[in-house]
Amino acid sequence: MRVQLLGRSIWPTSLVGVMLLMLAPSLPAAEPKLQKLATVEGITEYRLPNGLRVLLFPDASKPLVTVNLTVFCGSRHEGYGETGMAHLLEHLLFKGTPTHPDVPKALRDHGAGGRFNGTTWVDRTNYYETMPANEENLEFGIRLEADRMVNSFVRREDLASEMTVVRNEFESGENSPERVLSQRMMAVAYEWHNYGKSTIGNRSDIERVPIDNLKAFYKKFYRPDNAMLVVAGQFNQAKAMQFIEQYFGVLKNPETPLPNTYTQEPAQDGERIVNLRRVGTVGAVGAVYHIPSGAHPDYPALQILEDILTSQPNGRLYKALVASKKASSLSGSAFAWHDPGVIEITASTDAKQLDDVRDTMIRTLEELAASPITEDEIARSKQRFRTLIENLTANTSSMAVQLSEWAACGDWRLFFLHRDRVEKVTAADVNRVAAEYLTRSNRTVGQFIPTEKPARAAIPETPSVAELVEGYKGRTDVVAGEAFSPTPENVQKRLVQGKLSPSFEYGLLSKKTRGEVVNLTMVLKFGNEQSLAGKTNAADFIGSMLRRGTAKYNRQQLSDELDKLGARVGLRSGAGELGVTIQAKRETLLPTLALVEEMLRHPTFPAEEFEILQREQREAIEKQRTEPQALASNLLRRTLQPYPPSDVRYSPTIEEQLEQLNKLTVEDVRKLYAEQVGGEIGQLAIVGDFDTEPALEAIKKILADWKTEVPYKRIERTAQFLKQGEIKVIETPDKANAVYLAGQIYGLKDSDPDYAALQVGNFLLGEAPLSSRLSNRVRGKEGLSYGVGSQTRAGSKDALGQFIIFAITNPGNIDKVDAAVRDELKKFYEQGVSLGELNEGKTALLNRFNTERTNDGELARQILSNLDLGRTFLQQAELEQRIANVTPEQIQAAFRKHLPLEKRLTVEAGDFKKMP
Repeated sequence: MRVQLLGRSIWPTSLVGVMLLMLAPSLPAAEPKLQKLATVEGITEYRLPNGLRVLLFPDASKPLVTVNLTVFCGSRHEGYGETGMAHLLEHLLFKGTPTHPDVPKALRDHGAGGRFNGTTWVDRTNYYETMPANEENLEFGIRLEADRMVNSFVRREDLASEMTVVRNEFESGENSPERVLSQRMMAVAYEWHNYGKSTIGNRSDIERVPIDNLKAFYKKFYRPDNAMLVVAGQFNQAKAMQFIEQYFGVLKNPETPLPNTYTQEPAQDGERIVNLRRVGTVGAVGAVYHIPSGAHPDYPALQILEDILTSQPNGRLYKALVASKKASSLSGSAFAWHDPGVIEITASTDAKQLDDVRDTMIRTLEELAASPITEDEIARSKQRFRTLIENLTANTSSMAVQLSEWAACGDWRLFFLHRDRVEKVTAADVNRVAAEYLTRSNRTVGQFIPTEKPARAAIPETPSVAELVEGYKGRTDVVAGEAFSPTPENVQKRLVQGKLSPSFEYGLLSKKTRGEVVNLTMVLKFGNEQSLAGKTNAADFIGSMLRRGTAKYNRQQLSDELDKLGARVGLRSGAGELGVTIQAKRETLLPTLALVEEMLRHPTFPAEEFEILQREQREAIEKQRTEPQALASNLLRRTLQPYPPSDVRYSPTIEEQLEQLNKLTVEDVRKLYAEQVGGEIGQLAIVGDFDTEPALEAIKKILADWKTEVPYKRIERTAQFLKQGEIKVIETPDKANAVYLAGQIYGLKDSDPDYAALQVGNFLLGEAPLSSRLSNRVRGKEGLSYGVGSQTRAGSKDALGQFIIFAITNPGNIDKVDAAVRDELKKFYEQGVSLGELNEGKTALLNRFNTERTNDGELARQILSNLDLGRTFLQQAELEQRIANVTPEQIQAAFRKHLPLEKRLTVEAGDFKKMP
């Protein structure tokens, strides 16, 4: 379950504390105290007498605090008839406790900032929330997780509704042949171990699980000695320890000992094959090989091996399959699990090439001895890994959650130990593990389609993690950032604005960041409605092609240079715009900009790379031809925003997209770039740790003498209203999940006074997950959908707004979803919203805005947008004040005026012919 909400507490802190203590078991004779166990790179582990593991990870650079509770219970721990139980229980822990009867609302009321979550995987389940940093929220997060770990309702009536929600999530996964193929391969590869069973579970187990069994499962595994609490971000450590001792310290473990799993998968004794036959247009081939656990010394070499095989553009398998035009895409993973896991490789291809792709994949994987991995390949892969780790450790919230994965492997310190081990990996190590584990007898092959003396790979047992991490000290702490307040007023105060040329503006916000990270966003404007007519596909290709070859570097060399710098560069384009995003470090920003200059000013548009990209796009579009989501979205977009085929704003059908793509040539892309793209008009935003003058000089060098004869003029869009509402139905055979979309166009800009009312009203109606009107009714009460909600967006320059309602469901429930949505809309329009509901929603929405500005990449995007619109963050503050002043009457009036119920378009896509 992926959830995002915001808000403030409805319970006084003191009252909640008293109530929780009343509900908790009796206090021990002595006050519980945290015992310090270890400190590694700024993270300190403590333990309570009841066995709870606690990690404190302070970081004052952002005004956020993350509380993450990990329970070491996943699908590995499920017994016969219990598949999916760990995941189902995760859902039910959002249904409340006697003290916190409405968990989503409580999270929203405490400003979770659009970020809280519950996730389940093979070895663990975790629950986390990221909130504005203050003592009240710190206390709340710790209190909530202690409470729901042992006091959740787990009621029969909640199971009845949530079971159908989880079943709908199961059905959603069934729509993807690649996901189903992966599950089938795992099931065949594992005969006995629970890793062969999907975390989502078996449909019949989900539908039939008895509530008493679920309660027993909950009591068995949700206990202090089977959990780890992480508190990370900006917080008072003494207060955190006080709250942890107060709320977690009083919890007792059950008298029965904690059960441990003991099933060990025997060595595979021969190759296994699974074929999957379902409706679709693009085939897939996969291969799975057993490997040791994430704690085993061989695992780092196996992770490097997987990266060398699948990385783009220089991976062994990528070259053999994608670059050779046999496959359209390739993916892979080497799973770091508590018990021995797998390497999994999957490739998408034309159904006619399945045999060739399968044979090439197996040959490349199992004949590495004939062409061993080189030290150069090892160096590239290790640099990519180093960049990944640096970016992760610079983000405290993400790091807090990542520690759950390694703790589930045996100990959180394995994260750092694994990093150290990877840096010591050699080509000899990788070639050894390839020869040992990538063998015929250890292989399971799967296809979505439609030996006399086999060598056996003995998988070594998981080593003692306690011995591995004992005495481990780690490295120096990551460079800390400054405490920065993300209010509009402070952002505007710190912002430095100027112009590089009459039509090129910049906005710079220099500040100390954790890990010395800097984010840059730049957009170049080009072309006009007439010059870009018939060239939208070529415009879309420019951004992707720029980093596939330049006068100085080929695609692999560009990738290598970026890996050496530890930088991320994104290049995107469309009709009228070319966008650049960079995430680098203070010391690497300038060389990264030099590399971006090479991409922007000296691209070669290699024909062979164009063919690869074109084939990738073709396969992606082919997949959409039978997908309910793609077909419904395309029809809704075409109906709500109709333009003639000759217009640059025209939305083509999926068949037309394929036709246009097939006609596109690399010369079309080269010509459009050469004739229309230039550096005279645009905006630049930089946020983070950087020096102003050198950065601006580097940008000036990129833009110098980059001119075009084609004048730029923004492509305008106008609102075109439906005369009356209608329902359109699309049949998608053999798809277990259906899609419901409803939409309307309205003629407002985001600066219009009515837009604030629409924005708040939409949030209450469907944008707040798990606590909106639509979510409470369609998902919470009736259990019809795993995902339901609404969204609205208005143009900043054009008076064009769009309101969308969306849901996924079982095809047999589509009419019930439609009826529930219509009923909730009717109530919303006729009865309006209560003052209490409105105040909670406004607080949540404003908290979300503030939280978004704590993300430097998002803040750079907002600066760029303001430059383009001629706005400041003080105007954003005014918008937020308008939102704070919205009344129930204004919401009701705005919805009735701009979104009349009788003019809504509804699109339903699914396999409705199978309905009873």
